[in-house]
Amino acid sequence: RHPVYKIHYLMGILVYLKSLSLMFHGINYHFIQTKGEHVAAWAILYYVAHLMKGAVLFITIVLVGTGWTFIKHILSEKDKKIFMIVIPLQVLANVAKIIIEESEEGAVEFHTWRDIFILVDLLCCGAILFPVVWSIRHLQEASHTDGKAAINLRKLKLFRHFYIMIVCYIYFTRIIVYLLKITVPFQYEWLDEMFHEMATYVFFVMTGYKFRPASANPYFQLTPDDDDDDDAEMDVVYVYMVAP
Repeated sequence: RHPVYKIHYLMGILVYLKSLSLMFHGINYHFIQTKGEHVAAWAILYYVAHLMKGAVLFITIVLVGTGWTFIKHILSEKDKKIFMIVIPLQVLANVAKIIIEESEEGAVEFHTWRDIFILVDLLCCGAILFPVVWSIRHLQEASHTDGKAAINLRKLKLFRHFYIMIVCYIYFTRIIVYLLKITVPFQYEWLDEMFHEMATYVFFVMTGYKFRPASANPYFQLTPDDDDDDDAEMDVVYVYMVAP
């Protein structure tokens, strides 16, 4: 009944992939607890779901950060370049994590792939901040140049909140959780995984709440000028596509 954008379907798919990943991981740990070893089939299902979840997560964050379907319907060349950088890096980071989990901690490849994972993961997290900054700058400029300043300022506030959420999520899950992992005694190592999953859950819920489809959401209200702008934009795109 409420207006739903394409990004909302992608956010829903992400939640289901995350749920499947956790379910397969839990089943795998159950067999480790009862039999002393993991069952390969459940481990493979977990890794597949984890790879897909990681890719869709960063794609969703970048699309939300660019304002796709919220403030614009077409990705710019800068946005496309971010995707060309982030997606391969994220796939590499997930592959590195799988190798780390399947390797012995004393092995040489464990430390090599762990360093690769930390570096690539930080690069991915840094790259997804650029689209949010571009969207904030775009909305700041729009609020000064057109007659829809109030709507643009509301959207600007929304994307500023999203930027702060991403920064807090990165710092907490990549730095604070890692410091917790290397400082707590062995019997409390489960705390770092618990805090990581809690932070991820809060980030998912807050993002879904901020960008939820709603009939009275002030961020997605259109003025008559908006409709004219959208029509003009689509005409320009159509001429560009059919031009020789």
